[in-house]
Amino acid sequence: MQDTVNNALWLAAKQAAFRPGPAPYTAPRGNEVVVRTRAVALNPFDRHLQTIGSLACPWLKYPMVVGHDLAGDVVETGEAVTRFRPGDRVLGLAGGADKQRNRAAEGAFQDYVVLLEHMITPLPAQMSYTQACVLPLGVATAACALFQDRFLALAPPQAQPQRRNETLIVWGGSTSVGANAIQLAVAAGYDVLTTCSPGNFGFVQALGARQAFDYRSATVAADLLGALGQACCVGAVAIGPGAAAACLDLVVAAGGVLTVAVVTPPATFDGIPAGRGRLRKLLPTLAHNATGLLKLAWRAKRRGVAVPFVWGTALIHNEVGPMIFQDYLPEALARGQFIPSPPCQVAGHGLEAIPAAMALHQAGVSATKLVVTL
Repeated sequence: MQDTVNNALWLAAKQAAFRPGPAPYTAPRGNEVVVRTRAVALNPFDRHLQTIGSLACPWLKYPMVVGHDLAGDVVETGEAVTRFRPGDRVLGLAGGADKQRNRAAEGAFQDYVVLLEHMITPLPAQMSYTQACVLPLGVATAACALFQDRFLALAPPQAQPQRRNETLIVWGGSTSVGANAIQLAVAAGYDVLTTCSPGNFGFVQALGARQAFDYRSATVAADLLGALGQACCVGAVAIGPGAAAACLDLVVAAGGVLTVAVVTPPATFDGIPAGRGRLRKLLPTLAHNATGLLKLAWRAKRRGVAVPFVWGTALIHNEVGPMIFQDYLPEALARGQFIPSPPCQVAGHGLEAIPAAMALHQAGVSATKLVVTL
């Protein structure tokens, strides 16, 4: 397969423009699999790597290929791979920006991507590539928050979960991470209370949340505590600016597990341009984040709450990765017990369509994940 023609969406240097161009085909080693990409999904972190990648991931090697979410067809496997063979339809988490992987061959935004076997899940016959590609980073980040030992350390998800009188709070349930956190927690037997906009109440309840509350309501904290009742609170997942502080107060008032898995920094980096005016926007945002993190750390220490920050690709290197992508998702997807969420919206075709889709993503989407077909 060495003569296979590959193309990628390259980020040549820090803050450079994304440009499509030829890329080498990289053969798989050991437990690696090469997948011909058919659809990719966009995450905020993918475009943030262009604008703040040198700060968030100082280890990055350039030129690089970004992207985490993909679905496609297996074309070649390493000698240690036993779960897949050429022709299999799969979804997978691309780890090219992960500190320990860190190579262009593993970025999702290219025709042929190298993935790790234990970070791949087969697709059911009835599931399309566009439906499937919304899953990888969202489900990975949610799993890191819920199941890693330093975080909430919940029981693993099961096809036939044993119901528990324990409740998880998910602040931001209609987001990509929130939608997956709700489903994973329910599959692990937990009751879920969540927040989102009222227009998304039906969406999150269809995923398994018992009740949803308007995060902008002045009574949201009291409403959540009232719905919790006498059940034990097993902690919270905080998604969205301001969510961590709100969840910290909630877990203290609930008196259960005093841990908040924090997904989102205090201030958004969405308004940071890659070129002119970057510092003018970046410096106040960095200051806002630093101040917010210090306040959160001080409040957490004073009240005895753990507030670890979630890194969505950490499960590549521990038991949670295979727990989700190898042991749980294949059967759950085949049975229709786990729904790829949020729903996809196709925003174009081809590598050249990805930057425009990123701009559309930055303008704002709700309970939707933008997808580009390849």
